[in-house]
Amino acid sequence: MDLRRLNFGIEIETVKRTRERVAQAIQSVVGGQVRHIGSPGSFDPWEVTDNHGRVWKVVSDGSLINVPVHLRAEVVSPVLSYEDIPVLQEVVRALRACGAKVDDRCGIHVHVDATAFDGRTLGNLAKIVYKQEALILTALGVNETRRRSYSKPVSDDLIAQIERRRPRTRDQLNHIWYGYHNRQPQHYDSTRYHGVNLHNVWYRGTVEFRWFEGTLHAGKVKAYVQLVLAVAAKALNGRAASSRKRSFDPQSARYDFRVFLLHLGLIGDEFKTARKHLIAALPGDSAFKRGRVKPNEQSAPKVEPLSEAGPETRPPAFSGGETGGTQGGAS
Repeated sequence: MDLRRLNFGIEIETVKRTRERVAQAIQSVVGGQVRHIGSPGSFDPWEVTDNHGRVWKVVSDGSLINVPVHLRAEVVSPVLSYEDIPVLQEVVRALRACGAKVDDRCGIHVHVDATAFDGRTLGNLAKIVYKQEALILTALGVNETRRRSYSKPVSDDLIAQIERRRPRTRDQLNHIWYGYHNRQPQHYDSTRYHGVNLHNVWYRGTVEFRWFEGTLHAGKVKAYVQLVLAVAAKALNGRAASSRKRSFDPQSARYDFRVFLLHLGLIGDEFKTARKHLIAALPGDSAFKRGRVKPNEQSAPKVEPLSEAGPETRPPAFSGGETGGTQGGAS
């Protein structure tokens, strides 16, 4: 599965501008008509039906408690393809231009179409994230409140259950996720508040990634979308995935995460900006695992820089890819 073939949707939370004004900003990019739906009143939705007949929604969000209700605006995109990313970026720029802002309560959720996933590949997805989660959360700057309440890490118990039971079907994974066979998932199920929300697979048909802090930087939004599409594609393409958790090493964090991104397929000029944004917050050096050799350390052993040629030429210091080996954790 090529990451470019996966459809996605996105939710972007903003403050400081009314839902009507935000809807008008979206219309300035996608064309079409703006109308006030108003029902249900708790969300007070506005809709923009674009020139392709797709509906963009702007709704109220009860978690944005730092501003009055009329200045809470969450943008909910229609189903988008990879080719729509430039349009999404223009929408983000239009939101910023109209005066919309983000604060520390705002977040971004990215949904990936779950149609191609079965129990095994959803298990792969959980294990890939579990292994690299310390790096992912640090790289994305996920604040402590979000980690505790809205974007909880993959649980040790979930991974243990997946490793022991090795689900093949969605129904089998459903039982693992909920602890029972949940045939009628409800929107506000308590299991939804995880960074990787598999509840949405059965409720809405998507895998939801809830990691992201709010931003109206178009380049970062594109990077976030490319990251989750790459993780999803990696899970779909792998026979199995290792769940051996990687410890976080500040000295090599930037290098380690860059290697992870390359193994996800985010290689070359197309993803250069994504790599730049995704590793920017991490300590260390992206090309050298233990840092660059300083002038007064010339006698130290030579350290080879990281190659971008792809997984086949990964540096010897790298401990293993995300796929391969047995499902029991070997790599």
